[in-house]
Amino acid sequence: MAASLLSRAAAAAAALRGAARPSHLLHPRAFPKETLLPPLPLLLLLLTTATLLAGRAGWAARAADVPGLGCRAAPLVGAFGIAARCNATSSSSTAVPEASGVHALPRTEPVVSAEWLHANLKDPDVKVLDASWYMPAEQRNPLQEYQVAHIPGALFFDVDGISDRTSSLPHMLPSEKAFAAAVSALGIYNKDGIVVYDGKGLFSAARVWWMFRVFGHDKVWVLDGGLPQWRAAGYDVESSASSDAILNASAAREAIDDIYQGKSVLHWIFEAKLQPHLLWSLDQVKENINTQTHQLIDARSKPRFDGAVPEPRKGIRSGHVPGSKCIPFPQVLDSSQKLLPPDELRKRFEQEGISLEKPVVTSCGTGVTACVLALALQRLGKTDVPVYDGSWTEWGAHPDTPVATTV
Repeated sequence: MAASLLSRAAAAAAALRGAARPSHLLHPRAFPKETLLPPLPLLLLLLTTATLLAGRAGWAARAADVPGLGCRAAPLVGAFGIAARCNATSSSSTAVPEASGVHALPRTEPVVSAEWLHANLKDPDVKVLDASWYMPAEQRNPLQEYQVAHIPGALFFDVDGISDRTSSLPHMLPSEKAFAAAVSALGIYNKDGIVVYDGKGLFSAARVWWMFRVFGHDKVWVLDGGLPQWRAAGYDVESSASSDAILNASAAREAIDDIYQGKSVLHWIFEAKLQPHLLWSLDQVKENINTQTHQLIDARSKPRFDGAVPEPRKGIRSGHVPGSKCIPFPQVLDSSQKLLPPDELRKRFEQEGISLEKPVVTSCGTGVTACVLALALQRLGKTDVPVYDGSWTEWGAHPDTPVATTV
């Protein structure tokens, strides 16, 4: 269904691609003559506005110096206006100044704020990806939702489409060539800094963050709080039923199909290089049961981990990998679906008996929310956390894998 929708959307986009765009709304001819002010009143209005702005700017600067207010001078969207944006909960020490560009972002801090993205949205080296994906039972279509509303300029990253065509498991990691072909079709270069978001807050975006990292691209961050946080901050969204982004999303899926069908792909602008230490297989998890070189953390809910409820996919046993521990992924997020500060994250992992001094590997249902845990651990300085890609959907369906339960 998603592929069919993508094809129809791409056809519509191609048909409307050449349509004329509206002229700038602030052009004088965009207004009736009677709405334009004569020169003298207009000059007086501008002088009055400048005086007001100077006062507001001064207030903003003074507010920024008040300890504990967490205020910062920031331009607001509109014809005019400078104000101090205050936050009662001051940002953590890992926060990045809004004015800093993508190349100044630390690679160890995995998220950026909505304010930072808004301030840097027009940076030509920043590419924004809508990587929304939902559980089948939710009956939500991420492509349709993208077309209705997304961050201006964002491209659609099809989590199910940019995947391994040879696997029966959902959205498994594609090959190097397939990933490079798809990302090239999206118009992304290795020099680009990438910001990924999703429609839930912080969910499937972490999966795409991990995918880029596992293919050697570490200039990638997740929008903290996702699209909900962007909209809560009052920033604009756009719709794009006729956007080139739809054509690019369709081309990315076609490029992957071509690679797996043995066809040549001529358009290469992104190079992928697999980082095998960030990816685990079923055999590695099996071996780890005996060797215990890594602490395995499961991001599924506690009832699923315990085996108290059936798995959402048919034919999958309930329970967990023997010796693994459970930290449901919502527990590393706050009420606004933003990543917890480092101190709270550290406490959360230590409460479950996880030593941050020892290696960790993460798992979940299908390799999506395991990446949320990897993202949280990256914030704590653990930059080498592998994800078990097949996760419980592979393990629970396999005939000879051991399963533990606590019921």
